[in-house]
Parts: sequence; structure tokens; C-alpha cells
Amino acid sequence: MYSGEHAEKKKGIGRSILSFIVTIAIIVTVAWALRAFVFQAYEIPSGSMEDTIMTGDMVFSEKLTYYQSDPQAGDIVTFQDPEIPSRTLIKRVIATGGQTVQLIDGKVYVDGEELDEPYTDGKESWPLVSSFGSPITYPYIVPDGELWVMGDNRTNSQDSRYFGSIPISSVTGRAIFTYWPPESIGAL
Repeated sequence: MYSGEHAEKKKGIGRSILSFIVTIAIIVTVAWALRAFVFQAYEIPSGSMEDTIMTGDMVFSEKLTYYQSDPQAGDIVTFQDPEIPSRTLIKRVIATGGQTVQLIDGKVYVDGEELDEPYTDGKESWPLVSSFGSPITYPYIVPDGELWVMGDNRTNSQDSRYFGSIPISSVTGRAIFTYWPPESIGAL
């Protein structure tokens, strides 16, 4: 009788270990799938989006919206840095493919209309020296399939004024929520 009980205990332990391993594998797979296809958390490393998003804030960027539609003007998007593709940047969409961007006297115009941009706290928008050696000239017509993005902190942001428009395919998600620190918690 003892050897039968011992064999049952061994089977029970083996099943428990197998069950534990399967549970861990499922948890890891679900976590990976959520991060790859649904949302991702980012820590903001710079002040380019202040005062909307502060340096050190933690935000969630969701990916589901852009499976069905393209980014729209006003969306805050995460995307691959055009210079260092392994790095993710966060900026606001100002114009989409086919629209014309113009910077006049520190103001942003899209298709001839001055934008109302309360999120910039009145900071002026001036052209920047391009990162690729050739200057970005205005008016700038955003190519189809691309976006013109700018940081809300216009005096401290390397954005489309610096690297030009970005391909929609480089967008990794839409920033929707600041979850840390507690005083910054809220929708974007």
C-alpha cells in the first residue's frame, strides 16, 4: 500500500509542477500579446510635450485604434524615431497626408488656417535646422501616408520641423492616459 501512495504523491507533485509551468507560460504569452498588440507603457524622457505630459510621467499608448483608422490631427502618438528606430518618441499630430503646413511669425497654419493650440501655452513655433542636412522648406506639403508631428513644448522639441514628416507605418500607438505619478493621473 505504501508504494501505491508514494506513486500517487509523485504523480500529484508532477501534475502540480506541470500545472504551474503551464500557468506561467500562459501568463507570459498573454502579457506579451497585450504589449505587442493592445497597449504599451512608456516613461517620458524629455520635456518636449510639457505641460501636457511632464518629464518622468508614465503613459499608456494603445494600439487598437490604428488597426481600424489612421491617426488624426490632435492625436498624441508614439512612433519610431526617424534617426534611431529603436527609440520611441511621443508628439502631437498637427497635419496628415495632403495637408500643407506653414510656420508664419511663430504660428502654425494648416491649409491656410491658423491653428488654435492652447496646449502650447503660447510658445511660438519656429523652423528648426534639419537633422538630415537639407532644410525643411515651407509651405510643407505632407506626403500621403505621412504625418506632421510636433511637441507641445515648441521651444524644446525636435519634431517634424527637425526631421520632416513621419510615415504612418512608424506609429506604434495613441497615447491615452498618464498613470504615474499620482498627481499626473488622467486622460490625455
